[in-house]
Amino acid sequence: MPSPMRGQSVRLRVAVAVIAVAASASGCVRVSSTSTPKPDDQGSADAPKGATVVNMAVSPEKITLLTELSASFNGDKKLYEFTKADGKKGRAFIRVQRKASGAAASALIEGWDEASEGPKPVVWSPAATSWAAVVNQRLADAGKPPIANQAVPFMLTPLVIAMPKPMAAALGYPGKPIGFTDILALAQDPQGWGSKGHPEWGPFKLGKTNPNFSTSGLSATIAQYYAAVGKQRGLSLEDLAQPKVAEFSKAVESSVVHYGDTTLTFLNNWYRADQRGNPLGYVSAAAVEEKSVIDYNNGNPDGVASPGETPKKPRIPLVAIYPKEGTLFSDNPLIVLDADWVTPEDKLAAKAFSNYVQLPDNQRKVLTFGFRPGNAAVAVGAPIIAANGVDPNEPKTALQVPEPKVLTKVLDLWAQQRKGARVLLVMDVSGSMGEFAAGSSGETKLDLAQRAAIAALGEFKSDDLVGLRVFSSGIGPNNTDTIDLVPIGPIGANRELMATKIRDLVPTNGTPLYSTTDQAVKDMKASLDPTRINAVVLLTDGKNDDNSNNDEAALLSSLRRGTEGQTTSPVRVFPIAYGGDADVKLLARIAEATNANSYVASDPRTIEKVFLAVVSNF
Repeated sequence: MPSPMRGQSVRLRVAVAVIAVAASASGCVRVSSTSTPKPDDQGSADAPKGATVVNMAVSPEKITLLTELSASFNGDKKLYEFTKADGKKGRAFIRVQRKASGAAASALIEGWDEASEGPKPVVWSPAATSWAAVVNQRLADAGKPPIANQAVPFMLTPLVIAMPKPMAAALGYPGKPIGFTDILALAQDPQGWGSKGHPEWGPFKLGKTNPNFSTSGLSATIAQYYAAVGKQRGLSLEDLAQPKVAEFSKAVESSVVHYGDTTLTFLNNWYRADQRGNPLGYVSAAAVEEKSVIDYNNGNPDGVASPGETPKKPRIPLVAIYPKEGTLFSDNPLIVLDADWVTPEDKLAAKAFSNYVQLPDNQRKVLTFGFRPGNAAVAVGAPIIAANGVDPNEPKTALQVPEPKVLTKVLDLWAQQRKGARVLLVMDVSGSMGEFAAGSSGETKLDLAQRAAIAALGEFKSDDLVGLRVFSSGIGPNNTDTIDLVPIGPIGANRELMATKIRDLVPTNGTPLYSTTDQAVKDMKASLDPTRINAVVLLTDGKNDDNSNNDEAALLSSLRRGTEGQTTSPVRVFPIAYGGDADVKLLARIAEATNANSYVASDPRTIEKVFLAVVSNF
């Protein structure tokens, strides 16, 4: 069995380091190699001859703003000219490329490969300084010197607990301070929301992202541990070793509906539920950044306004709860790296740009994106106002980012204390899976999927319950379309058996997608374990070709159906659209019907990265 440390390392090295996740309002998440240029990336922009090129790796939430600022900087001699170490004048040229915080952290830890990751950065700008602590500690563990030492905040946004306004009011908002201890009490109350006079809302349900992938998830997990020990700074290894801390953490995690690799999963699903008139039945609260609450309440849950799009405000707005125990800020720092590829001249050029973005006029621009200025001399203003569900006078208490050793221990402990999963892996073995995968060295799509699925098995905890089902027309006993190769059980005992069964798969017949999906969810509902995340991972490379069951409306209605006491399905389906012929739109609708997320691996060579991203939800 892989250790929690190994599991985290695999996630960082293999999954986060090489995927870029871009969510649309439809909820379909596409996972592709970050070597594919993005429209607002300038990683390949031509620099003037003789200029000192400063490559920047920038997390997605500020790529647009920093691209605009770099263009202004690069075009003005008064700005780009700097004094070099020898006293001569030089020209700085800033190049920006998109890089998710976890992806960049992994690349810096493992050794930045320019062939797959793009240019080595002189400046790294993750969403929060805490990622720098993770990098430095992982390097120290490997006997290497730290490289992310000096961080200058660019723009700020605090972690909040976002809640639909009626639910927050039931807890005493806005007059009563609310925090993680209140969440714990409600999560453990057998009456759930009934204890607050609203039994129709069911149990308390928390949405939280995986801290190995998401800055919000990382900040929430740190804040949770601080709340457990009643401290606001100086979280220590000794604190983490206390039994009460583990009990507190496990109890909070027990209320999680599922983990995600991005908060957009929860925000988009919340918004769709709101438009259908039932936002209170999805999740009760989600740990997100303040900026996300502003975007949501303005009808833009994913924070990306498409050209010509007219945002529609939600029926029930969210409000930002600033945890009474304290919270952390995502400070979006500009970090000039102390890496062996960064020269003294690079650092001077980078400093010129860092000074430029701190100018008051540029700091006021961050407000238009829903962030707070990093320069304390610039006042906080609209849109950070009460009308958008946020409070410019909060948070009252900012928590200290733990020491690097403590921070990495937090991640390791979370891997042990997170909510358990109960997952049915459903794999397509139709004839088209035997086709050669484009760009591979003679491997079929099934070959690549087998390798990816086996690698993903290592990411489950030993006590997670996982089963394997395959489907294709007429492959089972009595001409049924499915075979359960490994019944759902503890993966620790079944990991090798499941890997063997996956290796033995062969392509067969057609693709009865509707009936297979419907039956998998019905089976999971019939044997539901409410103490775990119940989910189906559905991998398919085709479209439904079963004429006896092709009623999409009936399928989606069945998937949405809750069990007794549930207004929505307690079983989530995470489809993977594999290869160029998969029915991407249908699979997105399947995910939406169960308040989950769909993933796209149109290039079969990306399937291993996609599989690992999917498993981050458990």
